[in-house]
Amino acid sequence: MQFWIIQGLNSLSLGGLLFLLSSGFSLIFGLMRLANLTHGAFFMLGTYFGATAMRAYSDLSIWAVAVWAGVAVAAIGGLFERLVLTRLKANPLGQVLVTLGMSFIISDACLALWGGDSIPVPTPRNLQAPTRLFGFVFPTYRLVLVGCAITAAITLYLLLERTRLGAMIRAGVDDAQMARAVGIPVSNLFTIVFCLGAGIAGAGGVLGGPILSAYPGLDADMLPLALIVVILGGIGSLLGAFIGSFIVGFIYTFGTALFPELAYIILFLPMILVLALRPQGLLGRLGA
Repeated sequence: MQFWIIQGLNSLSLGGLLFLLSSGFSLIFGLMRLANLTHGAFFMLGTYFGATAMRAYSDLSIWAVAVWAGVAVAAIGGLFERLVLTRLKANPLGQVLVTLGMSFIISDACLALWGGDSIPVPTPRNLQAPTRLFGFVFPTYRLVLVGCAITAAITLYLLLERTRLGAMIRAGVDDAQMARAVGIPVSNLFTIVFCLGAGIAGAGGVLGGPILSAYPGLDADMLPLALIVVILGGIGSLLGAFIGSFIVGFIYTFGTALFPELAYIILFLPMILVLALRPQGLLGRLGA
């Protein structure tokens, strides 16, 4: 019984972390029709920023560092979108290849700057004490991370459903050509959404640091999980990304624990089935 409860809570924390990674990825994919292969590198960059800042200034709050890292990564993402991706807007394949190349550049730059050793990100002092649930001891920070994911989901929902910017984003996701026809500056919208997605990934990298640490290859480990979440949930669907994140969190955690030699088969098989039987994803729509 203890195994199932502990792994269930681990699944929830991983699902929350995956949502912080995949929500921005889903928005970029839905609006720009671009599989942004730099997204995992943005997450890793945020983790390294957080590890560096909190090692240099131990009294810094992880929440303030997450905001700072999110803004920094968003700025990098915005420059990349404006200076590179917009020049290739008529070449979708070129855009994907450029994002792949940029991910390699960021990965190598991190290796050159921070070396090949893993750099731990300290857990906030006030969250280091464990929490007792149903007679079991569980790390408090992991539970807080689930709360962060829920808070982020609510914030993004309000942004998309209750603001003019959100209405324009939804219009661009549904029909970019019609959005342009009614005067929505889709090009500027692309930059805003790319910055938003990159910023969320950067902040998520900081918040995931106490669990994952910063290490070379973190981007390659996290990007496939984000891709699976987006495919399962549906392109451009925030609710789909939220549900898909926790589904993947449970599949990955229990698959790794119960059948470590078959972990990737268990993880990728649902994605293959969804692509074959429901290409639009659980909550997406064909043509989205």
